Amino acid sequence: MSENLTIAVVGAGGKMGTRVSNNLVKTDHTVYYSESFPPARARVEEAGRTLTDTDTAVAEADVVILAVPDKVLGAVSHDVVPKMKSGAIVLTLDPAAAYAGLLAERDDVSFAVAHPCHPSVFLERTSEEEWADTFGGIAAPQNVVAAQETGSPEQKATAETVIRAMYAPVIDVHWVTVKQLAVLEPTLVETVACMIGALLNEALQETVHTVGVPEEAAKAMLYGHVQIALVNGLRGDHPFSEACLIAMDYGKDTIVKDDWKRIFDDRELDGNIARMLHLDSVKPAS
Repeated sequence: MSENLTIAVVGAGGKMGTRVSNNLVKTDHTVYYSESFPPARARVEEAGRTLTDTDTAVAEADVVILAVPDKVLGAVSHDVVPKMKSGAIVLTLDPAAAYAGLLAERDDVSFAVAHPCHPSVFLERTSEEEWADTFGGIAAPQNVVAAQETGSPEQKATAETVIRAMYAPVIDVHWVTVKQLAVLEPTLVETVACMIGALLNEALQETVHTVGVPEEAAKAMLYGHVQIALVNGLRGDHPFSEACLIAMDYGKDTIVKDDWKRIFDDRELDGNIARMLHLDSVKPAS
């Protein structure tokens, strides 16, 4: 779509609000920046952007981006959604609140969620800028996974236009259900992948500070073997050696619980998201 849209960024001075605003300001779309937290308001102004009060911003917007923390997303949506124009789109950046049914609803407003995948470890980077952009949204291309369970195909296309702009440069937008996106984030990438990343650092610190291996030697060995572990484990580039497989079995038996795959059960997903949102329980949206 080539049409110019009116976009409101609510929470424009936060971490993700700043990131998406940095990209949206480069487009031809009309963008309103809204922020209530004083230090964050100062960041918006320091970036040379004009602040607009939330009511004015959302009333005129074709797409309202709620770039606020998950724990307040429900309350913010209940304030914002009634003030939006008919046919507009609410776009959130994480699936937890949408999955938990915390967002305000309106039959004449479409709801979408879009989360960046971040540049892949397998991305062929060709410049210093791409190597430096580990998070994405600056120079290194990334994919995005999005969900929209209400609205028309035209609204979905409009949402994708904004998604590609705010997370640019984007390789592709993969559309799934809200529940599937919730399984991806948090279960797959936070509960598993990010936990493993933190565990690797703990193991590195133990190797250096308890065993006494020189830090540079330990980092050199670990960083190189992390790449080998990923390309072998995820892509099958080179088979693991027989001795390595034995060591891997020992590691799994020693560190990983036999029933670890229960994290993919619906009740475990609900419990995980309830903890993230500081709720007693979660009743998924129907």
